[in-house]
Amino acid sequence: MDYKVKEMAKQIAVIKKSAIKLKELSCGIQAVDKNTERILASVKMLEINISDLIKV
Repeated sequence: MDYKVKEMAKQIAVIKKSAIKLKELSCGIQAVDKNTERILASVKMLEINISDLIKV
């Protein structure tokens, strides 16, 4: 199977950048801050998983 790991890594970076920007724009809205933290935690797991695939 041909995994598009580099393309996935790029998209993960876009998601991360968007989540960070959203958190900056939230001006402390608690619901947005908490949900962006959850998004960033999930992004971190994706980064770890993809980095494992890149190493293989």
